[in-house]
Amino acid sequence: MIVVPAQLTDWHDTSARQAIELTEYFLANFSVDVSRVYAAGYSAGGETMSQAVSMRPDLYAAYLHGASQWDGDYAPIAENGTAVYIFMAEHDEYYGSQRSWSAYNSLHDAYEEAGWSEEQISNVLQIQTPNDEWFAQRGVTSNYHGGGNVVFGEYDVLNWVLSHTKEENES
Repeated sequence: MIVVPAQLTDWHDTSARQAIELTEYFLANFSVDVSRVYAAGYSAGGETMSQAVSMRPDLYAAYLHGASQWDGDYAPIAENGTAVYIFMAEHDEYYGSQRSWSAYNSLHDAYEEAGWSEEQISNVLQIQTPNDEWFAQRGVTSNYHGGGNVVFGEYDVLNWVLSHTKEENES
């Protein structure tokens, strides 16, 4: 299993291609279960990773999209059965939660167009837009965009992502 994090190098597709190259390097040079390759992107890294995952969805079993807007395509995700968990604070000051709902709805539509049933979609597509109280319980009372990084400590979310494999998603 490998998890590929993304960091923004530019505002185009260079960063996405670098993330793909890093994934391919790990696959070529290390003993990796190719059915259990995961990606995560947060803020600008989420913009990058949504592009990378949509450019090469065949590489990734699941992707955690945190506090970001979706810059990638939707159809390739559904066509390859890549699982996606979208996380955004309800009151994210930078992106706003509506962008996450728009990405979720577009991905949902892409899965439907690819012939997936509602039950199948619910197994590979999730969204969470927690309110201020949820964040306060985790010690975040302002700067919800920056505080969105708490998702990487949420075991339920991480377990959902890591529970997916390429073979399982394709069935």
